[in-house]
Amino acid sequence: MAETIESQKAPEPVGAYPHAKRVGNLLFLSGLGPRKRGAKEIPGVELDGDGNVASHDITAQCRSVFENIRLVLEEGGSRWENIVDVTVFLTNMKDDFATYNRLYAEYFAGPGKPNPTRTTVEVNCLPTPIAIELKVIATRPDPGC
Repeated sequence: MAETIESQKAPEPVGAYPHAKRVGNLLFLSGLGPRKRGAKEIPGVELDGDGNVASHDITAQCRSVFENIRLVLEEGGSRWENIVDVTVFLTNMKDDFATYNRLYAEYFAGPGKPNPTRTTVEVNCLPTPIAIELKVIATRPDPGC
């Protein structure tokens, strides 16, 4: 049986889906971007007068999306170290991959870090004017143990 996780700290979903689902000891997170809860502004994004992206800071977006993942993990009864798989969607692999990859290593690789499996793909666009989105699977200890 699946348990639905609705975070009160992570940004509101932009569609009809929960932040995460728990099935057994696994926690499946929906795709999360860098937006902040209750705010229309996106960290690292500057819009022009027509509402189009004039520029973006992939460093700010990466750090923000990683924080959003952490918030949902914790509210779902897991933690950063329990991440086992990450799917990353970038809108500009050519310009953003090197920075994203460096920051990813800072957060995910090395001693005491989760070192999950990873897939990174470029997509044409995402539902809001963001440059990165992550989908994560993590383990969650059984609360009865």
